[in-house]
Amino acid sequence: MSTDSQQIVSKAWNFAHVLRDDGLSYMAYTEQITFLLFLKMADELTKPPYNRLAIVPKKYSWDALLKLDGDELETQYRHCLEELAKQPGMLGEIFKKARPDIQNPSTLRRLIVDLIEPVKWSSMDADVKGDIYEGLLAKSAEESPKGAGQYFTPRELIKAIVDCVEPGPGDTVCDPAAGTGGFLLAAYDYVVRHHGKELDKDQKKHLRQGFVKGWELVPNTARLCIMNLYLRGIDADPCPIKSGIDSLAGDPGERFSVVITNPPFGKKSSIAVVNEAGDLEKEDNVYERQDFWTATKNKQLNFVQHVKTLLKIHGRCAIVVPDNVLFEGGAGETVRRNLLKQCDVHTLLRLPTGIFYAQGVKANVLFFDAKPAQEKPWTSKLWVYDLRTNMHFTQKTNPLKRADLDEFVACYRPGKRHLRKATWDSEKQPDGRWRVFEYDELIKRDKVNLDIFWLKDTSLEDSAALPAPDILAQEIADDLQTALDQFTAIAANLKQ
Repeated sequence: MSTDSQQIVSKAWNFAHVLRDDGLSYMAYTEQITFLLFLKMADELTKPPYNRLAIVPKKYSWDALLKLDGDELETQYRHCLEELAKQPGMLGEIFKKARPDIQNPSTLRRLIVDLIEPVKWSSMDADVKGDIYEGLLAKSAEESPKGAGQYFTPRELIKAIVDCVEPGPGDTVCDPAAGTGGFLLAAYDYVVRHHGKELDKDQKKHLRQGFVKGWELVPNTARLCIMNLYLRGIDADPCPIKSGIDSLAGDPGERFSVVITNPPFGKKSSIAVVNEAGDLEKEDNVYERQDFWTATKNKQLNFVQHVKTLLKIHGRCAIVVPDNVLFEGGAGETVRRNLLKQCDVHTLLRLPTGIFYAQGVKANVLFFDAKPAQEKPWTSKLWVYDLRTNMHFTQKTNPLKRADLDEFVACYRPGKRHLRKATWDSEKQPDGRWRVFEYDELIKRDKVNLDIFWLKDTSLEDSAALPAPDILAQEIADDLQTALDQFTAIAANLKQ
């Protein structure tokens, strides 16, 4: 994170402490910040050098707030949120059920005048804005470990995945667990960056109105996603993000050429419903879907089956999955056998620990392409890149950087997968992280286990190779947390 970003995050967080004294939670504060930031950025986009048409009616705009003080400001802010919620399309979705949680007019004034107004947010690099929001999420997660972090995928990982998948202007990109929209935004930015100058009128319209589609179960998270997309120039009606809907509950009927997603962590599936008050209600259940290969309570296995359904023929997918998806027996084996046979499962990236807010997560990225029906299995080779063994990352002291994924993307050979070459050789390059496995090898493995590793863990052989004490302590804590979560799940099952 840049120094400027850190300073703004620090400043924003100082305001959070003030608001906490007013009885506002950190997540509620983050939401109020996003309402105000949206209005400020929407205002900036109407001015040079952007000169866009206003997307917010003038009487509810940033300027209308800026010139007021005291009770008038508090009344205008409440009125603004109420009226914008009535607007059609994505704008109305952004402010749907928005509440003016900042009750103190002087605090609201300080937030508007001292924190948000002095900064030119729209001129910032998109990553800087992401850094600021990420910083607030990180601090929220620190204060409440089971809070915001569950929705966040490291943006450096998102970039690398999108660089491999290479979305184009004619694609339709879907994320069935959209979170705050990281994958959808990255795909949109990729197309603008690589094809922006050559897009014709119809392609530009498609990019604005038909390029992205997502589902997000948690309404407040969906709000942030819609806000991010709308500010970026995406303006579709109906809204491309379905809010408060459990995407696993059924086949939506739509098919997409690209699916990129990081479904929420957690093994157990529940049928999730959002009630009239906007609260989540869950009932443990098995999803009985005819398009699934098997019925299971394992949420991650259900998402793998779901994304396969969502893909058009020859559509491409990248999905983040925990290790259990690769090795679990029973339903897990059934899913893996069918996936290898019916799709071209061509790449597996073993992710390092310490890169997610959720502790103890050991995850991977599975890349596969949907194929038409045939008798012969579509998977011929699975290429595996091990970024986990002997790699040590932490959220604070050694966060994952895009450069850490450069070798993987180079090995992946986007657009030229037929030219791949292994960096591993049993004699010449035993430390190579990129290795290929034939289908016949995979299908013979016990339970078709795809949790494959071959590199020696140097810390097991040489104490001098151990990571720094703080990293080692975090890794131990992560492993203990994983074990505790598993025992908790077992205990809950035994009670039923």
